[in-house]
Amino acid sequence: MNDPRTEERAADLLPEERAAGSADPQAQAEAILADSDEREYAPEPIENRTSGETVGPSERPEGTR
Repeated sequence: MNDPRTEERAADLLPEERAAGSADPQAQAEAILADSDEREYAPEPIENRTSGETVGPSERPEGTR
């Protein structure tokens, strides 16, 4: 069974996705949508930081921005 979302996503790959190339745009679209769904429906955020717990510019290791 073909998922209409997958069909549409495979037909409308972004330019950078097309540039990366794929022998199977359908499988590529399925993987993109699966990742998107996982992020959207994740039960908990990956990180639970508050603004007070972030690192300020003066606290960053040398050579990082």
